Amino acid sequence: MSDLSNQAYELGFASVGLDVQIWPSARIAFPEAISIGDSVIIDDFTFLVGGTRTRIGSFVHLASFTSITGGGEFFMGDFAGCSAGCRIATGTEDFLGGSLTNPAVPAPYRQAERSFVRIERHAILGTDVAVMPGITIGEGVSVGAKSLILEDCEPWTVYAGTPARPIRDRPRQRILELEEKLREELYDADGAYIPHECRVSQ
Repeated sequence: MSDLSNQAYELGFASVGLDVQIWPSARIAFPEAISIGDSVIIDDFTFLVGGTRTRIGSFVHLASFTSITGGGEFFMGDFAGCSAGCRIATGTEDFLGGSLTNPAVPAPYRQAERSFVRIERHAILGTDVAVMPGITIGEGVSVGAKSLILEDCEPWTVYAGTPARPIRDRPRQRILELEEKLREELYDADGAYIPHECRVSQ
C-alpha cells in the first residue's frame, strides 16, 4: 500500500535509496535525472529541477522553500543540508542584453547558460542562502543565513555575508569522528545501509 504522505517511491527517479521521505507538497521536475541516496528528507514546498543530472547523497535534508533550479548539474554529498529558503541556481540567463530571457522564450532568441553547483559532504547552508552557478562548496563548509555565494568555498570553513567571506574554521576531526560512529551503527559488515524498520526490530 502506498504512503500518501511520501512521494519518494512514486516519482520515477533514476535511483532512490532506503528511508527517503519526500513530502507531498514538494515539487520535483525531471525526476528521471535525479539519483537519491539513503535517509534523505525533502520537505514540503521544496522545488527541485533535475536538470542535466542531479545526485543527492545519503543523510541529506532539503528544508522547506528551498529551490534548486537552472537546468544544469547538481551534486550534494552525504550529510549535507539546505536550511529553509535556500536558492541554488545551476544555470542562468544572459542579463547583459545579448538575448531574450526566461523559459517562455524559445531558442535561438533565448540563450540560457547551463552550469553546475557542487555541495560537498558535511556542508550546511543556513536559511535563505543563495548559491550562483559554477560554484563548489567544499567539504564541511558552513554558510551563515542570508549569505550570497559568488565564489568557491574552501573546505572546513565557516562563511557569512553578502558576498560571503570566510570567518573561521570548522571542527573537521569532531564531525568525521561522529560520521564514523554513525556508520558503525547504521551500516552492516558489508557496508550496506540498515533501514530504520530493521534497526527498530533488532
